[in-house]
Amino acid sequence: MTANLHLTAPPTASGLLWQVVRHESARPASEREDILVNPGFGVSFTDHMIDICWSEKGGWHRPRVMPYGPISLDPAAAVFHYAQEIFEGLKAYRHADGSIWTFRPEMNAARLQRSARRLALPELPTEVFLESLRHLLAVDAAWVPGAPETSLYLRPFMIAKEAFLGVRAAKKVGFYIIASPAGAYFSGGVKPVSIWLSERYTRAGKGGTGAAKFGGNYAASLLPMTEAGEHGCQQVLFLDDTGTHLEELGGMNLVLMYRDGRLVTPESDSILAGITLDSLLALASSRGHAVEQRRVSLAEWREGAVSGEITGAFACGTAAVVTPIGRLVAPDFEIVHEDGAASELTLSLREELTEIQYGQSADTRGWMVRLA
Repeated sequence: MTANLHLTAPPTASGLLWQVVRHESARPASEREDILVNPGFGVSFTDHMIDICWSEKGGWHRPRVMPYGPISLDPAAAVFHYAQEIFEGLKAYRHADGSIWTFRPEMNAARLQRSARRLALPELPTEVFLESLRHLLAVDAAWVPGAPETSLYLRPFMIAKEAFLGVRAAKKVGFYIIASPAGAYFSGGVKPVSIWLSERYTRAGKGGTGAAKFGGNYAASLLPMTEAGEHGCQQVLFLDDTGTHLEELGGMNLVLMYRDGRLVTPESDSILAGITLDSLLALASSRGHAVEQRRVSLAEWREGAVSGEITGAFACGTAAVVTPIGRLVAPDFEIVHEDGAASELTLSLREELTEIQYGQSADTRGWMVRLA
């Protein structure tokens, strides 16, 4: 693989001098367009990536845009042995005029900083996070698809690189961003999903890493997700470590809808703060819906569904945006939601949010940030 080196002017926000190493063997436009016709999710990647180093002595340094490719790590790197890593997920959207935007990236930057704090990793400044996105899109803008419901999924992540087997925080770290074109999440339209209740496994406990976007949390969800599939379900719902209160799904937040119009989402120290969740609740609140973030017991959901007090539920996250929940399946009971009005509200909120993201409605809250 060969590449040409170019230097950009020092960015005004961070003062870092960025290097841009362009891929001489970048895929031709015809091959890229073939991929963008049906990109799937997370299976194809753009020609370039972001690579920034951190060390205890040097801080953040050597920011680069470089050709996408393998990362060379020592077998003793701490990420392999102590799982010291975190990640984020956000999207770039192509608007009708060809410009490229992303959605509330400063919240992703803040969440990455909180995750870093919990995993004893260095906190990447928000301005460097935003610069990274812009530098990557400056060279890979052509990879952002323009068809309805498509986007370029951006995956920032941070790993401990120091080769050292002692149990302590690593003194050398790498921050990267890779990007993958994403097709429409629901090819046949948005449909209610079935959720499996995990009674045997939890994803996090009090004082654990649940509030961090940490790969170990997702690894812990894989076995329950397999169990969910065996019971005909598309997702898994976790309870807290007492087995009584609702937490979150394998990779999405949960919202319950009440007969009086309230939207209630579980709150605890072990739930990952959802950016899509926060945005949907803000939109609902502006429509006059009361919004509550509090502890919610499984018993409250069961009893509310039977009495009609709880009329529906949905899951939300970056990839799917909003997904109606049709059934919660447990070994000895089921909760079934068939309220058409609840589903209508779910889809209406999804439409309002995506129209903002794709530039089809006015962004009155300043949520959108232009990248290219």
